[in-house]
Amino acid sequence: EVQLVESGGGSVQAGGSLRLSCAVSGLTYSNYCMGWFRRSAGKEREYVAIIEWAAPTRYADSVKGRFTISQDNAKNTLYLEMNSLKVEDTAIYTCAAGWGLSAGCHWDTWGQGTQVTVSS
Repeated sequence: EVQLVESGGGSVQAGGSLRLSCAVSGLTYSNYCMGWFRRSAGKEREYVAIIEWAAPTRYADSVKGRFTISQDNAKNTLYLEMNSLKVEDTAIYTCAAGWGLSAGCHWDTWGQGTQVTVSS
């Protein structure tokens, strides 16, 4: 069973940077999808960034050029590096895992989330 544990959230001023980590265990298939989502107060959870096996990374338009998703297979960890943070980036960030399909990703497992707060 896939398990995900996020860390690295916190409070930062606008324009600053933060790096989130997601410890991954139990991922046994090669055609995987892994990604970061976020949910602001009173809003639906939204896609932030996705990394797939043998596929280009994808980013939401709102974070392109500022956020970078990456993985360290040796450490079994997924990262989200966030730069030039804006107040509107404030949200609970959650990592997710699943498997890739021709039409996209089927999301199977979700972490508990980590709070990111950006102040002006």
